[in-house]
Amino acid sequence: MKRWSSLQRELYKIIDERIKFQIHLSKYRMDSQYGSTDLPRYWITFGDEIIFDYPKQFVDATANGNFLKNLSGKKQYYPYETDISDISNLIREYIDTPKDIVFQKHFKNDNWGLINIFKAADKRIGKRRLELLKRKTNNKAAMKIIKCRLYSDKF
Repeated sequence: MKRWSSLQRELYKIIDERIKFQIHLSKYRMDSQYGSTDLPRYWITFGDEIIFDYPKQFVDATANGNFLKNLSGKKQYYPYETDISDISNLIREYIDTPKDIVFQKHFKNDNWGLINIFKAADKRIGKRRLELLKRKTNNKAAMKIIKCRLYSDKF
């Protein structure tokens, strides 16, 4: 797998440059009396708002500890198990999908609702398909981007 900066740069090549879309990956060091580990975080901003935040949106706190639960229902013990590599692989798959099939392709490994966000921001997807996406998605983050791309002259 390539470095994050390379993957990020390649994703930005297909994102509509008129919108204020940014994707970030960072690791935060967690030290405790039991040892240390890196806590990875993926987040997407649209303008000044964070519209996607992994792991924050996926933490399921219970009496037995913190778990991450993605949209497929898979549970992982957080912070020691995460989906960061899987998310990076999904981004790579999206980038590598040819523009003539990207809109209709089903990304079976999208366990976080990222693909509709990417499609909404993808400059290869025009207004007609954005209207279709608007009708079939209930992803709030994607809807914000779609509305901006369809109805706003101010980017």
